[in-house]
Amino acid sequence: MRIGHGYDSHRFAEGRKLILGGVEIPHDRGLTGHSDADAVAHAVTDALLGAAGLGDIGRHFPPSDEQWKDADSLKLLAQVVRLLEGRNYQVVNVDVTVVCETPKIGPHAPAMQERLASVIGISPGHISIKGKTNEGMGWIGRGEGIAVFAVALVDSLEDLDVLHARHRRDTSL
Repeated sequence: MRIGHGYDSHRFAEGRKLILGGVEIPHDRGLTGHSDADAVAHAVTDALLGAAGLGDIGRHFPPSDEQWKDADSLKLLAQVVRLLEGRNYQVVNVDVTVVCETPKIGPHAPAMQERLASVIGISPGHISIKGKTNEGMGWIGRGEGIAVFAVALVDSLEDLDVLHARHRRDTSL
């Protein structure tokens, strides 16, 4: 099993939709970024890439590449899941913390869990999404943007096959 950590942050911007975890959340501002600026999807993507030792989202989807402009971040996440599957990794669970003063994350967490689970291919119960405030401190506390932390656990199917073979050998002795 391997663990990866992801982080993303974006400033709020007028005239953009707020998309978090693939869910459009009613808010007076969205997040600025080259893609749809879904900070939850970006942090989860980085956590998965990190767990597999494959770098970060910028290496795979550079903002300098116009094909990613306004891209749906769940599509980027789906590509990373396929990349992990091609390397025989399976996602076990994901834990996400969204740090912002507004909007409230809790009411939207179940929908985000459903959307992320459908892309990652795991049960929504294996995805945790929590909202925290910054208690009015710093740029987040002033309502300038959102930060997201994510941790992912992946399992190597090859390592699992080796463990099962060892178990079969040990129990046959």
